[in-house]
Amino acid sequence: MLFRQLIDPITSTYTYLFADEANKTAVLIDPVFEQVERDLQLLTELGLQLDYCLETHIHADHITGTGQLKTVTGCLGVVPKNAQVTCADRFMEDREILEVGEIQIQAIATPGHTDCHLAYLVNNKYLLTGDSLLIRGCGRTDFQGGDAGVLYDVVTQKLFTLPDDTLVYPGHDYKGQTVSTIGEEKQFNPRFVGRDRLNFIQFMATLNLPYPKKMAEAVPANQNCGKITDDLDLVVLHSNGK
Repeated sequence: MLFRQLIDPITSTYTYLFADEANKTAVLIDPVFEQVERDLQLLTELGLQLDYCLETHIHADHITGTGQLKTVTGCLGVVPKNAQVTCADRFMEDREILEVGEIQIQAIATPGHTDCHLAYLVNNKYLLTGDSLLIRGCGRTDFQGGDAGVLYDVVTQKLFTLPDDTLVYPGHDYKGQTVSTIGEEKQFNPRFVGRDRLNFIQFMATLNLPYPKKMAEAVPANQNCGKITDDLDLVVLHSNGK
């Protein structure tokens, strides 16, 4: 299996590429609009056919690249069940498994950061947590149907019950960290260590974070697979080899 961790430096968003090296089929998780050309180039260089783009949730801090990638590659867009998305090809629910060649991707419902959110467990080893569990942190819970109590429950009851050596790959990191493990997060994550559910809820209520700068444009765009006014220009650039 081929695995790559890619980053958008502006929003500190991670995109993940998995591919079956035998049949050259691939999946991208949480692609970013501004990095579509990078992703397409990598797929071409590695001789991969993109079958799916998976979203962990409807993002508020960046616009997804799924719409562009669907246009260019013919891949299918996958989002969490009940997400308010107009153009998804497939909705995944808790414990559902998506197979891409030798790769098995199990969805784990992890609402709390938003009302519809999935983590993806790839081949029982790589846990892509989106914004539910971050390295030594977690996603905020103050908009898009977020709920701190629900987030505490899913992290402690679903994610922290996975084997300690499960690799944790978050949707973002703002300190240059790339990977953790379930064992590390259970031991060192300050959002959860030493906190019960009530204390966690009270702590999350005091964060007072500013809203993401792109929220007003990102949420409606992501409900339409990231389609924005200048999307045609990006497709033309790719078709011209630029």
